[in-house]
Amino acid sequence: MPKVTPQPQAGTGAAAPAKKEAAATATSSASSSGVAVTVSASVRSLEQANRGESAADVDMDKVNAVRQSIEDGTYVVNAEAIADKLLSNAQELLDSPRN
Repeated sequence: MPKVTPQPQAGTGAAAPAKKEAAATATSSASSSGVAVTVSASVRSLEQANRGESAADVDMDKVNAVRQSIEDGTYVVNAEAIADKLLSNAQELLDSPRN
């Protein structure tokens, strides 16, 4: 069995499909050649999501309740809460050091 060394989680974005492909290639080459493979935490998360293992993180009762209220036309959007969160996230981005 190949040795797998976790790496710190990197940012997500356009590189995610490439990471998935690299992980698949690395896994297949490791099993055929016995070479140690390094898999990052983000790749492991993607693999779990693809296998449906992260589905437990979703509160399906809440999802169904929101879905039903949208269909009924009774869903109320809290614009103030959304605006507060957007401003908070923008401030967090502005305060973070650039790489």
